[in-house]
Amino acid sequence: MIKAEPKTILSFIHQHFDLLKELFLAQSRNNSIDYEFLDNEIEKYGVEIKNQLFVYQILKNINDEYQITDVYYNLFEFILQQFKPLLPEEIEKYVQSITNLFIKIKEDINKDKNILIERIDSLTNEIDKFLSQVKNNTSSLLVKSRDLKANIDNIDYQEKIHKASFWIEYYIIPLNNIIDIHNSESIYNILLNISEYTNEKRLNFQDENIRLKFGRLYNRLKQTLIDIRQQSEILVNELIPLIERIKTENSILKGMHHYLSKGFCYKKDSPQKELLQKFRDNVFSNDFGLSTKEYFEQFQLEEEVFINDESHSFEDWIFDKIKYKVRMVESLPIQNFFEWTNNEIKSDNSDFSTNQYFTMVSLLFEKDINIVYQNKYEKIIIENDNTELKIPVLKITKDED
Repeated sequence: MIKAEPKTILSFIHQHFDLLKELFLAQSRNNSIDYEFLDNEIEKYGVEIKNQLFVYQILKNINDEYQITDVYYNLFEFILQQFKPLLPEEIEKYVQSITNLFIKIKEDINKDKNILIERIDSLTNEIDKFLSQVKNNTSSLLVKSRDLKANIDNIDYQEKIHKASFWIEYYIIPLNNIIDIHNSESIYNILLNISEYTNEKRLNFQDENIRLKFGRLYNRLKQTLIDIRQQSEILVNELIPLIERIKTENSILKGMHHYLSKGFCYKKDSPQKELLQKFRDNVFSNDFGLSTKEYFEQFQLEEEVFINDESHSFEDWIFDKIKYKVRMVESLPIQNFFEWTNNEIKSDNSDFSTNQYFTMVSLLFEKDINIVYQNKYEKIIIENDNTELKIPVLKITKDED
């Protein structure tokens, strides 16, 4: 139990913030604060506050070292935005607790109301904690990836590639699997199922207080699902491509560095060519001048050309389908359709063309006639317009249907 006013503790944190920040950063690096480091920092800032750090429960003893208590550590982590990436296994525990609470709510929905309210509140809190951890992890990995790409720590190529591969394998891909909206077993789809159930209960549950609790949980779930989609997009569209570019770029740079450092550009006996070779070239071919001369010479001796524009008059032939169909119907049955067609068009136009003949043949597709294929070996030959057509014999009768 802390025997101090809240304002006193807050005032103490404000007054000694720089010292507390150093302690926080030390624990972030090493997971603890050793005795010597704490004494040196207190001496450096010229204050004697060691006793108060324990009275206000800011520090606690862990074997032969110190640690900032979780409440204060989370406070500094939030204020300084210095989130340490959590392993996906640490985040996944929230998935399990959320699932278990939801199962208990469904199983005991009609039992003790007070327990049901507590479980709804606990489920809401677990969802909030889960989302907070996901956001912190994504933010932390994004900052570290950008710093790695900029090579703030001036590390060599090999280490950059190793770090990029490490984060993808142990942090980014597993985290994406947890929140992947396309994965049926991901937390996103679990929360989606909880949301559907909660929506039903907030509308139909008999007890008004519990309906309000379900309504609060439902609204929280709606926003959580939106936030998870956003975090998934950051992972897929920004973080993973950024890490992959780091790996690719550094592989290229490493190869170039190896190429240059080995002096391949300057060794006479080396099979490699110079990295940059000087050469001169023209934007046009060497025989451009001769080709141009030849082009213009062809117009120097032009032959006279006369165009005789004689106009010829042709009589247009228009297929009168109604007229020829009437003739066809009156002639039914027709023993040889193609021969009849030839005779009919010839009677009107002895100089008919092949195209005109095939236009007449379109009468064959009228609906009110019946076609009988006589003999597959018997053919009729139609000659016209320097064309010879060998056509089977078709019998046409009136369709009785």
